[in-house]
Amino acid sequence: MKRFLVLSLALLTLAGCGSQATAASDTGVNTSAAQDRVATTKNEAAAALLPARARDHGTLVVGAGFGSGSVPLGFYADDNKTPIGLEVDIAYLVAGALGLKPEIEVTSWENLFLGLDSAKYDVGFSNITVTEKRKQKYDFATYRKDDIAFEAKKGSSWRVTSGKDIAGKTIAVGSGTNQEKILVDWNEANVKAGLPAATIKYFQKNTDTYLALSSGRIDAYFGPNPSIAYHVKTSGETETIGKFSGAGPKLQGLIAATTKKDDGLVKAYQAALNAVIADGSYAKVLARWNVAGEAVEKSEINPPGLPLTS
Repeated sequence: MKRFLVLSLALLTLAGCGSQATAASDTGVNTSAAQDRVATTKNEAAAALLPARARDHGTLVVGAGFGSGSVPLGFYADDNKTPIGLEVDIAYLVAGALGLKPEIEVTSWENLFLGLDSAKYDVGFSNITVTEKRKQKYDFATYRKDDIAFEAKKGSSWRVTSGKDIAGKTIAVGSGTNQEKILVDWNEANVKAGLPAATIKYFQKNTDTYLALSSGRIDAYFGPNPSIAYHVKTSGETETIGKFSGAGPKLQGLIAATTKKDDGLVKAYQAALNAVIADGSYAKVLARWNVAGEAVEKSEINPPGLPLTS
């Protein structure tokens, strides 16, 4: 029998970009190991784009850099061992379209990229934003808009509409994430403009982040919009006070399947993603995790990303 849970602040933990959680019945979120995932069929045209070595191997080894979990992107089911979530479901769709068996290997955010570098993982599905710096080492096939958000205690009159609004505030962010880069850049610009510096805090567990928020030790948490929207909905104690593109004000950020540069896999991933977009299974997965607003019309290879800074 499937269990349905609501996000519990006390059990929510973060590693890298992620968190472990439990949830509540009114959300209708299936957190059991028996996921009954949305499925697709093999797309012969996409599968034909795989290098022979990938077809012969028969599996798609997926690096999932959410550590102990990041609801609803990737986290562990009730059995504490089965990876589930939005990113996992997308990985299953791509593997299905390519006629491969998915092998989800959960790792830390930092070790995800080391695994891609060493070819331990065929692909990363872990809310990875396309950036110009990352494009120097990796190839990308996009599958979702990248929106990021600020979360604060409910009832706050403070709103973040631009970088200037973080001046003098204390904000938590995940180490090594796109959000951290944006926050650091904003902070540096504010200091140059004579504004008070923001204090940036890092927590290994989302439990600690939210305890700090509830106690007033931090003013806000800056993270992926899907995770924040989920927590706002289920906790009832916080609210979103600002939402932005993950690539800055002049470019819509994009999340992408990520692979080692020039390894010959990215075209197959793009074709598989376009196949599941076309057959409707992609839309069903996004709707399942309440992120339909982040859908893309097609997958792109290596589009413009978060720009390099001097």
